[in-house]
Amino acid sequence: MKHTDVVDIFSGVTPIGSEVTVCGWVRTFRDSKNMAFLEINDGTTLKHLQIVIDKNEIKNDEFMRLGCSVKVVGTLVESLVMKGSVEINAKEVVLLGDCPTDYPLQKKRSTMEFLRTIPHLRVRTNTFNAVFRVRSVVGACIHEFFQSRHYVYVNTPIITGSDCEGAGEVFKVTTLGYAPQYKSQEEYDKNDFFGQSAGLSVSGQLEGEVAAMAFGKIYTFGPSFRAENSNTPRHAAEFWHIEPEVAFAELPDIIEIAEDLIKHIINTVLTKCPAELAFFDKFVEHGLIEKLKNVVSHKFGVVDYTEAIEILKKADKDFVFKPEWGEDIQTEHEKYLTEEVFKKPIFVINYPKAIKSFYMKQNPDGKTVAATDLLVPGVGEIIGCSEREWDEEKLLQAMRERNMPEEQYDYYIALRHFGSVPHSGFGLGFERILMYVTGMNNIRDVILYPRTAGGLM
Repeated sequence: MKHTDVVDIFSGVTPIGSEVTVCGWVRTFRDSKNMAFLEINDGTTLKHLQIVIDKNEIKNDEFMRLGCSVKVVGTLVESLVMKGSVEINAKEVVLLGDCPTDYPLQKKRSTMEFLRTIPHLRVRTNTFNAVFRVRSVVGACIHEFFQSRHYVYVNTPIITGSDCEGAGEVFKVTTLGYAPQYKSQEEYDKNDFFGQSAGLSVSGQLEGEVAAMAFGKIYTFGPSFRAENSNTPRHAAEFWHIEPEVAFAELPDIIEIAEDLIKHIINTVLTKCPAELAFFDKFVEHGLIEKLKNVVSHKFGVVDYTEAIEILKKADKDFVFKPEWGEDIQTEHEKYLTEEVFKKPIFVINYPKAIKSFYMKQNPDGKTVAATDLLVPGVGEIIGCSEREWDEEKLLQAMRERNMPEEQYDYYIALRHFGSVPHSGFGLGFERILMYVTGMNNIRDVILYPRTAGGLM
């Protein structure tokens, strides 16, 4: 049906005195003897549009319920109570979709835990209106960042025969289901759809490297899947991943690209989402806007893993996990380094090779790899990054140390045969950067339908 978006009503494009038609869902209503007032929202803006109803002209009140959808025809006028704003004097209100009185989204603010049980309705709240509007803007600006810098956007396979990380946390893909007639896993796999074991991709990196060896600079932006039973606020079984791969780039080069991307995202949100950020700053994370402005105005820190471990060991903190060289940096350590020591995002570089993936370039010391994680206050790691191993013998050595099936990676190894070059890349968790720029503290609240261990709604 022909109508004007509410965001355009507030933009000032439509002249005062014009007759307009708007649609939306009733967010609040007030009733009195002669007048009634609706506030509607159509999802195009956080701001609700007030509808003024003269009950002497509009007799029915079937639309006076939270959650119902309406079409309103009326005159656009200046607001009598909110200076500089507008409202509509209704001539006609048509109920499009009724809503019962037990509508779950009542005026009283619901908890995040409750809202996660109704993902089909929570998107109508102010919080999730703001979250997914920001998600849309950030997704678009990521494409803009890479496209304006001559990267080629590639789509890597979702179904794969190899585990990029070598950790085995892969969802199996099969058409057979329970099949007791097969005597072994090998026989089962041979009779399956692909004739071999297949799973959902945890990363498009390996295929992305293939593309980078032809186009120089590429990026992927799509879903990844990890069958890791981690019931934490930062982990989901299905998440979105941005993965650039850059030829002729060493670790310092890719670190610079990663910092530029993060600052581009934050600057875009500051510019394009002021209303949403004001909402998050008021209701979700006090000081969010100041934090984001501070991030983009300062150079990110860089600290060697070995130095970071020493800092943690000397800290006057009772860590649950004792920091030790050769062990991963835990969430509590990330928070201490970013929030108390450096007070800004930091790149931790040169991790022990034993705790990092097989494809990372080995440093001359034989103990570490040219890898980095970007840690940010409040969220922890949002980027995993490395220079890739482009020496075939060293790559094979790393794979053999991990007992990896080399035949599954023939194409990847072959890249080191044919014009290999220094190259680097990183993976940015889309939901994690969204958590950072919105202040939302649970990954389940920045995904439309979160997929987590034990949860599939």
